Amino acid sequence: MSARTVIEVKAVDAGPPRPYGPRAEEQRSGWSGLYRVAGVAALAVVALIPIQATVYILWPPPATVRDYFSIFQSNVLLGMLDLDLLLIVDQLLIMAVLLGLYAALRRTDESVTLIGTAAGLVGAVLFIVSREATFSMLSLSQQYVVATSEPERAALVAAGQTMLTVYNGTSFSLGYFLSGVAMLLVSTVMLRGKLFSRTTGIAGVVAGVTGLVPANMGILGFVLSFISLLPLVVWLILVGRRLLQLGSGADRQASADGFGGWQGLEDGL
Repeated sequence: MSARTVIEVKAVDAGPPRPYGPRAEEQRSGWSGLYRVAGVAALAVVALIPIQATVYILWPPPATVRDYFSIFQSNVLLGMLDLDLLLIVDQLLIMAVLLGLYAALRRTDESVTLIGTAAGLVGAVLFIVSREATFSMLSLSQQYVVATSEPERAALVAAGQTMLTVYNGTSFSLGYFLSGVAMLLVSTVMLRGKLFSRTTGIAGVVAGVTGLVPANMGILGFVLSFISLLPLVVWLILVGRRLLQLGSGADRQASADGFGGWQGLEDGL
C-alpha cells in the first residue's frame, strides 16, 4: 500500500461524526411523545402547588381521627385533600417527568441519570404508599357512622390512628429523601450537558439539597420544605418548557441523545 493510500484512508477515518443524520432524527421523533407528556406533567405539578397551599391554609388538617371522620362525613373531597390527595397526583406526574428526563439526559451520563431516575421512581412509589390513609380513612369513617357500639367505634378510631402514624412514617421519610437525591443527581447531569440551561441545573441542585431532609423531621425539615419550594417551581417550569420544545421538535439542534446544544432564552437567565 502506498503512502498516498494510507493518508487517504486516515483522512476518511478522521471525518467528523454525524449525530444529526437520519438515525438521530428517528431517535428524536421516537421520544417526542414522552417529552410532550413529561413537559405537560411538569407544568401540571406547578399548577397544583398553589392549590395545595390554599387547601392547607383555608382548611388545615384536623388534629384527631374523629375530626377526620367528621370531615369525611360532611365533605369527602375535602377529607381527601386534607390527606394529600394532590400529593398522590403530584407523584404520578413526577414519574412521567423523570422518564422524560431520562430519555433526554441518558447520553450525557447514562449511569448517573439511571440512578437518579430509579431513586425518583422509588421515592414516588413510597410517597404514594405512605398516603394509604387518603382512601382508607374514608372507608373507616363510613364504618364509624354505622357502628352500633362503643367498642366498635373505639376499634375504628384505633385503626385510623394507625393510618395517621403510617402517614408520616418511614415510607414518607424515605420517599422524601430519595426524591431529593433524584433531583440532585439529575440536575448535576444537566449542568454537565448542553441540553438544559445552567439555570435549570442550579435550581434543581438547590431544590435537591434542601429536599434531603424530610419535612416531618422537626423544625429544620419544616423550614427546608418551604425554602425548597421556590427553586423547585423554577426547575419544574424550565424543565417543562424545555421538554415541550424537544417534543415539538422546535429546536433542531438538540437531540434526545444529549449531543445537541441549545442557545435558547434560558441561556440568558
